[in-house]
Amino acid sequence: MTRPPTAAQRRVIDAADPVTGRLRGTEAQLAALVKRELAFRHPRPPHDHFLTPAGHRIRESAPEVPEPVVATPATAGVFAARIGGEDVTGDGPARTREVHSAWQGLLELRRMTNPDGSVERPCGWERTHLVQAAALALEAAGHRPATGQDAEGYRVRVTPQPEAVAVREPDGEALRACAGTLERAGWQVSEHKEPRTGASYLLASPRRT
Repeated sequence: MTRPPTAAQRRVIDAADPVTGRLRGTEAQLAALVKRELAFRHPRPPHDHFLTPAGHRIRESAPEVPEPVVATPATAGVFAARIGGEDVTGDGPARTREVHSAWQGLLELRRMTNPDGSVERPCGWERTHLVQAAALALEAAGHRPATGQDAEGYRVRVTPQPEAVAVREPDGEALRACAGTLERAGWQVSEHKEPRTGASYLLASPRRT
């Protein structure tokens, strides 16, 4: 049985960038994670360290021994794409920069983790974070998420299908624009109608090829 990471190693893993998996720590800490195949050192300068798929699984699993979580500016400010329906605070240029940075980070993650280095199709992280991944593609392209109880704007939600999300947007033209954005971002998209209301919505799933 694989020995779990130490508490110090777990803290480094948990503090990794939520999108790219970029790590921060001492040389000794990072080298230890590389030795255990939980991280790798990027061959190109500045030779940053990133989580491997095994490292991502560790981060997404519950710690062996629960530790108290202390709210800090770093943990409080973790980026999350807007899936629609949130009570939005902090719009403006700062949010635009955050979204752009997160999208560029996701493209870099695709390049590093897709076997052929392709940035044209989703990577493993996106397949395990379907709603966030689809919402990030939409928000990065400038689509407007719904806010609070506002009917306008997109909403991305889970579905009973294992690798598909539903995207709803009451404006038909805006819904079709969302479909185009997701297709360009490497998702397979089809339009459907709600049986009871007849309202159109999208089913989107990440392409594999």
